[in-house]
Amino acid sequence: MDIDVRGPRFGAAVTTVVLAVVLITGSPWVLAWQTLAFALGAAGGVGRSPYGWLFRTVVRPRIGPPTEFEPPEPPRFAQVVGLLFAVVGLIGYTVGPEWLGLAATAAALAAAFLNAAFGYCLGCEMYLLVRRVTVRAE
Repeated sequence: MDIDVRGPRFGAAVTTVVLAVVLITGSPWVLAWQTLAFALGAAGGVGRSPYGWLFRTVVRPRIGPPTEFEPPEPPRFAQVVGLLFAVVGLIGYTVGPEWLGLAATAAALAAAFLNAAFGYCLGCEMYLLVRRVTVRAE
């Protein structure tokens, strides 16, 4: 079942703010929260993440029904990619080196911002590229 394209963009906007807070404060606890959000989105799809729940229960009823849909697999893959960057960031912030935490968090922030501001999902594009390569290899 396809999903409302506005949901992942909303999640990316919230993620952008959360990751900016991590970079400003250096808080591994805030990054741990974002890691959990990515993990839930990766495991159950973007609708199962805390930001997906917030979109579905608070935002979507106020902005009306969707007019554009997308398959759920690319955004879910993007959550996996975000999870990997967040885990690396957590390692950097908690056991070092700190620059690793900064770099991984900044990379995730850049990707989230691209999706939130321009609707360009790097993780989704990676998913499509992997699918093209694996289909040709078969």
